[in-house]
Amino acid sequence: MTEALLNVVGVSRSFAAGEDELTVLKEINLQINRGEMVAIIGASGSGKSTLMNILGCLDKPNKGHYLINGQDTSAMDENELAALRREYFGFIFQRYHLLGDLTALGNVEVPALYANEGPRARQEKATKLLTRLGLSDRLEHKPNQLSGGQQQRVSVARALINGGDVILADEPTGALDSSSGEEMMKLLRELHRDGHTIILVTHDAHIAEFADRVIEIKDGEIIGDTLNNKANVHQSNESTAEGAAESVAVLEDNHTQAPQQTLKSRRLASKIYWSRYLEALKMALIGMSNNRLRTFLTMLGIIIGIASVVSVVALGAGSQQSIMNNIASMGTNTIEIKPGTGLGDRRSARVRSLTAADADALKSLSFVDSVTPTVKANVAIRYSSETVTGSVEGVGTDYFRVRGYSLAQGQFFAADSVVAMEQVAVIDENTSQALFSEESALGQVIFLGSLPVRVIGVTQPIESASGNSDELNVWLPYTTVSGRIFRQNYVDDITVRVDENVESEVAEQGIISLLTMRHGVVDFFTINTDTIRKSIEKTSETMTMLISAIAFISLLVGGIGVMNIMLVSVTERTREIGIRIAVGARQTDIMLQFLIEAVLVCFCGGALGIGLAYLVGVIFSYSGSDFQMIYSATSIVAAFACSTLIGVMFGYLPARNAARLNPIEALSRD
Repeated sequence: MTEALLNVVGVSRSFAAGEDELTVLKEINLQINRGEMVAIIGASGSGKSTLMNILGCLDKPNKGHYLINGQDTSAMDENELAALRREYFGFIFQRYHLLGDLTALGNVEVPALYANEGPRARQEKATKLLTRLGLSDRLEHKPNQLSGGQQQRVSVARALINGGDVILADEPTGALDSSSGEEMMKLLRELHRDGHTIILVTHDAHIAEFADRVIEIKDGEIIGDTLNNKANVHQSNESTAEGAAESVAVLEDNHTQAPQQTLKSRRLASKIYWSRYLEALKMALIGMSNNRLRTFLTMLGIIIGIASVVSVVALGAGSQQSIMNNIASMGTNTIEIKPGTGLGDRRSARVRSLTAADADALKSLSFVDSVTPTVKANVAIRYSSETVTGSVEGVGTDYFRVRGYSLAQGQFFAADSVVAMEQVAVIDENTSQALFSEESALGQVIFLGSLPVRVIGVTQPIESASGNSDELNVWLPYTTVSGRIFRQNYVDDITVRVDENVESEVAEQGIISLLTMRHGVVDFFTINTDTIRKSIEKTSETMTMLISAIAFISLLVGGIGVMNIMLVSVTERTREIGIRIAVGARQTDIMLQFLIEAVLVCFCGGALGIGLAYLVGVIFSYSGSDFQMIYSATSIVAAFACSTLIGVMFGYLPARNAARLNPIEALSRD
């Protein structure tokens, strides 16, 4: 005697009903052989649908055993049960349960997709099945564009795409008119003649007459199991015994290999195919496209967060660069030496120990780039009838290098001019505009007090460290100021530019040691502009980190928003998830789809956020300000990585919840 294809042994199923327990099936024993067409009949609430769910591996019994081709399903994990649903069973539901976002062709392909079949192969099979069922002109129609009968035929094609050795039909005519119902039953009989095992669940005795065997169930117990002679006679008229025997023989051959096929499919399921990722990506894109507004609102938090992070980093870098440029305007890495004990020392005006010789001595230090002494004069600047007030300084030839000035016109004075105390001057652009607005300044003679000097150069506009760009500046050789205006042998201060490769603090100590040795006492103090620069840099970095932390919090809030919307999405798409599980999707397939959708939402949000940050930069550039945002490739890559990570982190919980949904409960949702 051949072993039964489906064997139910002492199966009971009960559900929690508040504090009580509702028993739906009671000690059911049932065997169904290959090639049978069986009708399970009973009134609503009799337990027939629960029995069908157990037969289709959508549900598990509380007690007893269910064997498929000799294999006990109670020992199988979720992936093995999914493989059985995918490769052994085909479901035809009363309410069709088609995916509204997909076409007829796409719906039929879904089980083959989860069976790891290639796109071309499954499309060819789906097209062939739909054509056979008379839907060749409806391949690209979505379910809402099909009649009830056409939707049911799409459901049949979906059940057959992976073979559908066992067809489980739950009230297959319940939602159809009488004509469509008759056509559906004829189709099921044809499938039966082709060798498929058909299990009908119905409350309609007329539908049950099409089956070879009728099993009646009442209050969770089988009360009748009879052969239907009418169906046998009808089938003998429609097909020869030889043809029936042949189809059963073919089916026998298929089913004897079923355990090996299942094992093979399990091995395949253990591998992650690129096609699964691509199809999950495709499903995610379809879901996002069909809910554009919700998708955009989900992205909004990520967009704002990423734009904030990138913009803040760019603003911080731009601010730092602007500050560094201002510092560079007074010389890069400079140390000023002034008489006295420090800023505010009232005795400093009487300390006259700094001399040009000190500046010459400092030039001998290996880490010194350039040195300039400075003598300041408070005199009026006059040209023709114009008299202005400005800064007049006697400086060395290296002054312009120390302070970072460059020429717009003319030349700087040379060392010979310093030695000869020549009455030559270099002026800045402001002084040129104030005194020579309508003529060239070069070669003109101006008066500094009563001293006439000839202008030999005009510097490029430059903003001082204090940001005062309106000041008028005139520079002469320091010997000219000391000898021809003040007649003094000391200088007001000395400025040293330190080599860029030397630590400013080390250089400062070397300068102090040399001057202390020369003077015998410490009658001077130093101002290290590099210390100021570093302090400003540190403050700027601290502020950037602070604002970045605030931006990151907004990004975190955006991630929580993604999680919440994805949880809502899982709730809204519960029925879709149930359908996918019923046609053979593994838990990992469901989880992968929703996880990719979450990552895709965050990734796209990250891209839009970076675009928004660049837009802010463009607005800044057109604002007329010299300030520029400086974008960091590191921050952009980090933003992309962060948005992807947020998608994974906050998408995991909704994806896991989706994968763990009970298929029976999911299918019952509207």
